Amino acid sequence: MTVTMKTADAALKTAYLDVVSEYLDFKANPFLSKIKKTTDNVWGKEIRKLVHYGINGGVGVGSEDGELPTAYGNKYVEFKIGLKNLYGTIEITDKAIRASENKSGAFTNLLTDEINSLMNAANFNFSRMLMGNGTGKIGAILSTGGSSFYTDMPNAFHVGMNIKFFPASGEEVDGKVYKVLSGNRETKYVTVNANLDSFMYGNGGYAGFANAPGNEITGIMALFDNNVNKVYGVSKRSYADLFPVVKQTNGSITEALIQSQIDAIEESYGGQVNFILCSSGVKRALMNHLSTYKRNLETMELNGGYKTMSFNGIPVVSDRFCPEGTMLLLNTDDFAMHQLCDWQWLEGEDGRILRQLENKPVYRATLVKYAELLCSRPWAQRAITGINEA
Repeated sequence: MTVTMKTADAALKTAYLDVVSEYLDFKANPFLSKIKKTTDNVWGKEIRKLVHYGINGGVGVGSEDGELPTAYGNKYVEFKIGLKNLYGTIEITDKAIRASENKSGAFTNLLTDEINSLMNAANFNFSRMLMGNGTGKIGAILSTGGSSFYTDMPNAFHVGMNIKFFPASGEEVDGKVYKVLSGNRETKYVTVNANLDSFMYGNGGYAGFANAPGNEITGIMALFDNNVNKVYGVSKRSYADLFPVVKQTNGSITEALIQSQIDAIEESYGGQVNFILCSSGVKRALMNHLSTYKRNLETMELNGGYKTMSFNGIPVVSDRFCPEGTMLLLNTDDFAMHQLCDWQWLEGEDGRILRQLENKPVYRATLVKYAELLCSRPWAQRAITGINEA
């Protein structure tokens, strides 16, 4: 069968869209696979969710002929946040298309390679955003020297990334875009394509994705990060009771420590922890602790085929984007990916998906989804920080 742009478009719509959507929604990240995807509470371009917190004060007791309890209404606050624009693109050159136009198998391989590349990139970027704080922060700048900087998150930097540098305030330092040339996960140094001025970053400076501030999903760490002053349009200072407790420790991870925090959530808020996220070093430390006391390491399988260890029946999942020394105790039922629609290909006026770039012999197809992550009960989550890693 001769390959044409029409048949290529048809293949992207029918053969590949469902595969990509399934992967991005359920297989790109273990946490993402656990939370629901919904169009609820989407109003135009934003999410509006009325959240009830506290307890109704109109319940009480009294005498047979006494006054009835005074009714005190429920307390509500509105979470409001705009939908984020999520994109994924593939590009195919005209030369590649023509070279395979009489070989449907060759063209299928070409499209498959591009789709696989897209899914691999999505796995990295969506996992990073889900664990992020919404600013696009990749890693802190702890020191600089020449064109290299020392960071707390070396695993999050990859060759070819386009990044910018920001002080703690979040304003761009110099507006320049730097390209990552190399990274050393052992020494924690990352090298970019230009020299860096150490005075520009100061205490709390960080490297972030270009164009990310204000455009990324509001990730899980936004709930716990003290540098994020407002989440879902609500001030953390004005509504402190709405946001989670961070338990600071300076030592080893123990079963008693984890269980005490799980108990605190259940006793205070009636929440149930069903998912534990942590850094790889914290997961290893927990494994060492359990092994020391001759505990059998329990394992379980999650949606998407992920296998992981468990703690009292709760999956313990390590994430390369989770801050060092940190463990998050979460209830995935409190989280949802609110979306205008599921993944779709952008189509031109003529209905085409693959469209030629202006003045270039290259065709591009773009996946799009308008969505935002929202936690309806932030107060029922908890973090443990300062854990000694293994």
